[in-house]
Amino acid sequence: MEEKIKREEALLERFMRYAAVSSQSDAKAKNVPSSEGQRALAELLAKELQALGFESIEISEHAVLTARLPSNLPQGVKAPVVGWCAHLDTVDVNLSPDVKPWVLRHYAGGDICLNEEKDIWLRASEHPELKRFVGEDLVLTDGTSVLGADNKSAIANLMTAFAIVREENRPHGEIYVAFVPDEEIGLRGAKKLDVSKFPVDFAYTIDCCALGEVVYETFNAGSALLSIEGVTAHPMSSKGVLVNPTLIAVDFVNMLDRGETPECTADREGFVWVHAINSNASKATVSIKIRDHNRARYEEKKALLEAAAAFLKTRYPRAKIELSISDTYGNIADAIKPENRACIDMLYRALALEGIEPKTIAMRGGTDGSFISTLGIPTPNYFTGALNFHSFSEFIPMGDWERSLAVTLALVDLAAGRRK
Repeated sequence: MEEKIKREEALLERFMRYAAVSSQSDAKAKNVPSSEGQRALAELLAKELQALGFESIEISEHAVLTARLPSNLPQGVKAPVVGWCAHLDTVDVNLSPDVKPWVLRHYAGGDICLNEEKDIWLRASEHPELKRFVGEDLVLTDGTSVLGADNKSAIANLMTAFAIVREENRPHGEIYVAFVPDEEIGLRGAKKLDVSKFPVDFAYTIDCCALGEVVYETFNAGSALLSIEGVTAHPMSSKGVLVNPTLIAVDFVNMLDRGETPECTADREGFVWVHAINSNASKATVSIKIRDHNRARYEEKKALLEAAAAFLKTRYPRAKIELSISDTYGNIADAIKPENRACIDMLYRALALEGIEPKTIAMRGGTDGSFISTLGIPTPNYFTGALNFHSFSEFIPMGDWERSLAVTLALVDLAAGRRK
């Protein structure tokens, strides 16, 4: 118990330091990183990694931080080269970018007042998950921001694990770490990762959700933009002349399956999400997100959009209609092969060693690992222990957080052959 409390406090101390650096990403920015706070956090972590004995520490022009911890195993002992990845940014959901976390010791149950001045509460009736943590310590927001556990709880996990490995002189194989910006706005940072600086056999992300959750199946994801330029005319002389781009956009949307939208799908069902239509008298755009776990069905959805656009070009020959489609990230599962499945097996073994029941999730979203896996580096994900991401209700139960740390340490041990 004493060791557990010591680890919890080490996690908390680091998290508070990292949370003090405002690093909210900005979807409107064109640069990577989209905010300078992410670079400031990368610079802080680089100094700490250096103190922990890491080498080859580099921060790229895009604030991607990579570093290597050399193996301390006896010469000739082979071990897989393992990497970990976490993201530097916190999400923008129209709350304050400045996080002011606090700790509720020995939660007694019931409602929690997050901010007395602003009368903001975490209501037990709205959050039944709180019941499981009566008697535990909780890290909470002040109600004005997200907590930033997504993903600073993971950063604290990794940095604490590396410190323990160093302090205890634990045997370990070669380890790489990558801290990347702008995960919350389309995995932009992971796409700037130079894999020559991250030459691992496999990797892990630590991102999202409750005790025991394991993700190695994510959406295939893409985005599409339909651009329409019509023909304007005064209503008094419009017959046979006017080509209304707004109505063409409506025709396009009406050719899509209303049963394949986010609000009508769940689990492994994919969707086509029309999330914005902008139009005026001369131009219109339709913005679309495409998602499916199954690669073939994902490609079918893209083909449907292309066919709909082709039909509109035939129907409205005087309009200028262009459709662009780009892939955002892939399904981690597509990168898992018999020859590299060890990363999955090792993760489940780590959970078993720590007495944690696995909860395998087909994520209706993606992680940095969803993109990194497309580069030939299988990168599954495991839990942070935090809950209610992307809201002021976000909180970290410190006991579950410590168990996530225990999984990280177990993976280090397993890779080094210390545990079976």
